[in-house]
Amino acid sequence: MKINLKQIFSIVGDSRDISCEIGADELSDVRGYTFGSPVSINGRVYNRAGVVYLEYSVDFTLNIICDRCLKELEREYHFDFDHIVVPSINGENDDYIVADGESIDLNEIALTDLLLQLPTKNLCKDDCKGLCMVCGQDLNLGECDCLN
Repeated sequence: MKINLKQIFSIVGDSRDISCEIGADELSDVRGYTFGSPVSINGRVYNRAGVVYLEYSVDFTLNIICDRCLKELEREYHFDFDHIVVPSINGENDDYIVADGESIDLNEIALTDLLLQLPTKNLCKDDCKGLCMVCGQDLNLGECDCLN
């Protein structure tokens, strides 16, 4: 979703509510993750004292596989994000989002933010015992005869 910020950049106190979804077609391009639902985005962009802020939250479900026992499960996520948006910037700076031509691509920003927040290791539970390295028995369901 492209958001034009020309009016918000020029009018102090102006704001705009944001509500949209990133659908399955765009989410299919994300490598390494299978989304079980669209990514729901809700928030607002506003100008306070000449500074433009973007605040939003994302809600979605991921279909994941436990890295230890290979169990398939769904996990729901909710993340909150906030950024300062500037019309231009001199040099490199990761602290701000630069509005290209006075607009931003909220889908791109949200996907980048949420991918950086996802865990690198997915477990069905914190104390998952995994699989037996000899016979493949799920050790969460019980001991196997290989270890004795």
